[in-house]
Amino acid sequence: MKVTLLTYTPQPEKIVAAAARLCYSSAGADALLDGLTMPKAEQLIAKLVEMGHFSPLEHVSFTFAVEGVSRALSHQLVRHRIASYSQKSQRYVREDTFTYIVPPAVAANSEAEQLFREQMEQIREAYQVLRGMVHHEDARYLLPNACETKLVFTMNARSLHNFFVTRCCNRAQWEIRLLAETIYQEVKKVAPMLFAAAGPACVSQGVCPEGEMTCGESAAVWEKFRKM
Repeated sequence: MKVTLLTYTPQPEKIVAAAARLCYSSAGADALLDGLTMPKAEQLIAKLVEMGHFSPLEHVSFTFAVEGVSRALSHQLVRHRIASYSQKSQRYVREDTFTYIVPPAVAANSEAEQLFREQMEQIREAYQVLRGMVHHEDARYLLPNACETKLVFTMNARSLHNFFVTRCCNRAQWEIRLLAETIYQEVKKVAPMLFAAAGPACVSQGVCPEGEMTCGESAAVWEKFRKM
């Protein structure tokens, strides 16, 4: 998996703080950034998070390029609807020599891995034969969830907070959890104030919503994210 932060809103924390300032003061547009130092921005952002007032975070966005992930992951990712996605097309890009993602649990079992790779080769061969019989936009129906894909997507800071709540959780599927944790580390580098309290629910909200299905490791998860 490779994740690249392509671009993001310049001075994201000051933009969020300026939007918050507009909500809570009579300052006009020309004065929103006047005297808005980083310590003041940090105070405003901390207040927003404490109050659960996340709408000002929607004014800044982050764009990522992702590769080396499976179609199984991308099907989960696009469920986060307040975002923009561009994905490698299996209609226009032929997959004669498609690469695929091997889950760690499969790779850890030699017998399972052998079966998995044998089936991938059979699918690859069948795809090539089928593509000679029908257009490859129909032949692609044969391709597996394990198929490697590439995509570019953009989320605003509020959507990223929600993404981290659900996908950084220990109970999230392993591949999208790895993606979420990688993205979390990337945005913390460029906007540490905005994401200081971000993470799975046990970290960001101080409570696990999973009930009987909880992983039971909230303290360890909290410590892990504070060190990221």
